Formats: sequence, C-alpha cells, structure tokens
Amino acid sequence: MNKVWLNRYPADVPAEIDADRYTSLVDLFEQAARRYAERPAFINMGQSMSFQRLEQRSRAFAAYLQHKLGLSKGDRVAIMMPNLLQYPVALFGILRAGMVVVNVNPLYTPRELEHQLNDSGAKAIVIVSNFAHTLEKVVAKTQVEHVILTRLGDQLSPGKATLVNFVVKYIKRLVPKYNLPDAISFRSALQQGGQLEYSRPVVNNDDLAFLQYTGGTTGVAKGAMLTHRNMQANLEQTKATYGSLLRDGKELVVTALPLYHIFALTVNCLLFIELGGQNLLITNPRDIPGFVKELGKYPFTAITGVNTLFNALLNDKNFQQLDFSTLRLSAGGGMSVQKAVAERWEKLTGHYLLEGYGLTECSPLVSVNPYDITCHNGSIGLPVPSTDIKLVDDNGCEVAEGQPGELCIKGPQVMLGYWQRQDATDEVLKEGWLYSGDIVSVDKEGFLRIVDRKKDMILVSGFNVYPNEIEDVVMQHPKVREAAAIGVPSELSGEAVKICVVKKDESLTKEELIAHCRRQLTGYKVPKIVEFRDELPKTNVGKILRRALRDEISKAPAA
Repeated sequence: MNKVWLNRYPADVPAEIDADRYTSLVDLFEQAARRYAERPAFINMGQSMSFQRLEQRSRAFAAYLQHKLGLSKGDRVAIMMPNLLQYPVALFGILRAGMVVVNVNPLYTPRELEHQLNDSGAKAIVIVSNFAHTLEKVVAKTQVEHVILTRLGDQLSPGKATLVNFVVKYIKRLVPKYNLPDAISFRSALQQGGQLEYSRPVVNNDDLAFLQYTGGTTGVAKGAMLTHRNMQANLEQTKATYGSLLRDGKELVVTALPLYHIFALTVNCLLFIELGGQNLLITNPRDIPGFVKELGKYPFTAITGVNTLFNALLNDKNFQQLDFSTLRLSAGGGMSVQKAVAERWEKLTGHYLLEGYGLTECSPLVSVNPYDITCHNGSIGLPVPSTDIKLVDDNGCEVAEGQPGELCIKGPQVMLGYWQRQDATDEVLKEGWLYSGDIVSVDKEGFLRIVDRKKDMILVSGFNVYPNEIEDVVMQHPKVREAAAIGVPSELSGEAVKICVVKKDESLTKEELIAHCRRQLTGYKVPKIVEFRDELPKTNVGKILRRALRDEISKAPAA
C-alpha cells in the first residue's frame, strides 16, 4: 500500500528507523545505565531505584541464574508479579544472562499457569508470595526446577520493607498459605549473585528475548516469539513517532498497566529506559483513590493506559484536582478509546489522548496518532515508521480503495511466530505479512480506523454491526459510566444488538438510553436489549471481555 501517511506525520518523524542501533536489548540497557547512572529509573511505594542500582542488582541476578542455578543461554525464566521494583531487576537480569523472559499474569488460575509453564518449558520462575499458592498447586506437574520467591516490599528500604510485608500478610491478609519448601528468596539470590562473577554472554538481535503469551481469551494461549530486534525496533518506532515530544533524561512516565503486558513492557519500560526516564510503578491501579494519591506526589510528564483506566480516573474527584502542567504525552491503547472519554480527558488535562493500536505479535505498536493532532479523530492513527500495511478480504485479496478489510502488517516488529506451534503460525504469518484478524478502514490521509475484530462483528438481517460504534454512541450519554455491545440470537434478524451498561447516574432508564441511540444510529444498529450491571468483566489490564458477556447469554432464549 502506498505510504501516503508519511506526509501526515510531523517533520521530525522519520520514514524509517534503525532496528539495529543497539546489538541487543542487553546492549541498550547497559548503555542507558552508563549514561544515566545517577538518575532514578523506577519508583514504587515511595522508593526510588537508580539506573546504577538497577544495573548492579540485575547483574547480580544474571550471575545467580548462570552460576548458582546453572541455567544456560536460551533457557526460559518466568516472571509472575505485578508492578514492583523486583520486576525490572528480574527482567534485565534474565536478559543479561542471555535467557528468555516468559511473562506470566499473576492472576492466572492454576490451569492457566500450568499450561503456560509447560508450553514455554520454563526452568525457573520468579514469583511474588501473594500468588505462591497458585504455583504450589501445579509446580510438580511442570519442568520448573527453581522457584525464586519475593515478597511485595522486598526491594524497599529495610524498615519500609518490614512494614509493608507485615501489613500485606497479617493485616490485609493478601498472602494465602502456601508450601514451597525448596523456594529461594529473591533477596538471597541477589546477595549470592553479587559475590559471583557475571559472564556476559554473546547476545545479538536475532536471539529470542520474550515468549509473550496471547490469545488466552480466544482459545489456548500461545507464546509469541519476540526477538531482541523485534522489541528494539518497536522501541525505536515508538520513539520516532513521538518525535521531539519526549526529551532524554527529563521524563517521568506513569506505569499503571502491568509490565508483564506487552504495551507497558515496550512503551513504558524499554522506551523510557532508553530515554533515561523514570517509571512510576503503580502496583494496584484498581485502587483508584490510592493511585490518584500517588500521582499527586510526582510531576509526571507521560501516562499510558486503556480506555477503562482513563475513564475511572476521570470519574475520581481527587484526580480532577491534580496539576497537569508537566504532562506532555497521554497514550491510549489495548482497546478503543471512546470519544466521550477522549474529550473529557482533553478538557481536564489540556492534552489529547493519543490513541494507538498494537498486537502482542507486533511487539506491540503498529499505528498511533501523530502528536500534533488537534482533536480526537476516532482513528487508531498512522502506521509507525518502517511499517507496511495492506487490507485484504476473506480470500486474501487486497480490497478496493476506501473499503474495509483485514489489516495485514509487515515490519521489523513482527514476531518470529508462535512458540512450538507451526500450524498456528502459518495461519497468521503469510509471506512475511501478519494477518491481524482486525477489520480496518483507511481514509485518504492514511489514518486507520478499526472497525472491529472479525469474531465480535454482529450480523443483523445481513447487515454488519460493529460493537465499537455502538459503544462509542452509548458512552456519549452523560449518565453512562461503561458499556459493551454484543450480539444475541434473534428469531427475526439472526442476531440483535444487546448493550450491557454500568450506570454513572442511577436515574438512567432503558427507554432513555434506547432513545439516545435512535438519535445517532440507523435502525438495525439500535440496541434491542439493554442490561444494567454493577460492573463489566475485564482482563487484568482493564480490557472489557465481550466474549465473557456472550458466554453468559449463550443459553438464554432468543431475543
């Protein structure tokens, strides 16, 4: 497809990036640690960790993995924890040892954890004690040989660590009982590793860096194989896209999305390491009052999140009183940013919420709105530098100009494939193109608009209805807090539109909401069913799970 979008980016955004500016993520990290040694790299629970301290501790952990545990280059090591200072120490330690990081959602059930550990063949796992009871149930059925256990406060100062760990375990009772008698203390591992000599392996950009699991809500979770080059390329693409908006050594990014999620891993962790920025780690972003209190302590310059997170913040009165004078970048991804949320964000903060789009299989960023946009345009932006796209129909043929089609992506950020799943790889990777499964349209300026996932499309009397459009309209009603649209069986039309809504104002009625929709949607798109709920099912990063809603009504009578 003709790269018409390149002329729409600001002049300081290059058409191409150098995916090999560093020889590996290890090279990138070590150079950044030298450049910004004295600067804070991560902040969590009031504790700051400098680049120099992070370099020292990650080196000690790498040495421990190599010499005490006897692990080899290419071995997989899992990390299962929320946003804590321990995470970057473990992350860069594993990478510096030449090993492969397997990120694990700490909220996994035993079944999900067993699958991921066995599928990846992980030989070791670093896990926070809050979730050790889950591991206990399955560890004997996996290849895991070494369990490295940490407590929530273990990287804080001694006094604070003792207090936090006591409160978490005995006051809040957030550590269920577990029995892992052979587990190793993370603090002990660092102490022992600090006495050992780190042997820097030869790591290059073609080596595997991450097994990033995806697809758990649509079937068996698969490990996307992401190389050092994939991740470094996407970091460079993100940095190039934001151009002069981000300044070396001067940024503080709010990291509420978990670092085990690909969005935060690349855009927050890796990008801001390279920039010499600070990451403010939020361990529990669901605690909005606590989150907002933490935000009030720091002059943050950037924040990333998903639509539901921004919406929750906007509905908090204390957040509305914060000082946004230092804010330079607000980036939304993971799900569609709704117009009502984007407009409220701009009105409150004075900054546009730059919506982007990505896939785990693309490390993740594929497109983003340019930083000089003057309004929320409802698009997912322009393809990032060094990225080609095409739109195809169900037969794999490119669609006519102006027609929607499945988005296909080619670029240095595209994964090698799925770990040990050649059949699944062949389904999505064809002649170098990644078939995303997302239906997209492109306007004359090159802006992409996501129509929807193929599987989420609702078919009403032969007409395609896309949930994003319905949800966007519903969210514009001032009495609505959250909304999700799904298709339900209908004897008259095949499927009918159902909308599940969380109220902001209890006076909202179904009739009022349907009347609102009728004013903005053509007849077959108007919801036939409205269900009010206290909350909507979401993933751990806040993405609304339409599939879970569909599963709930699969046995319900036809509408």
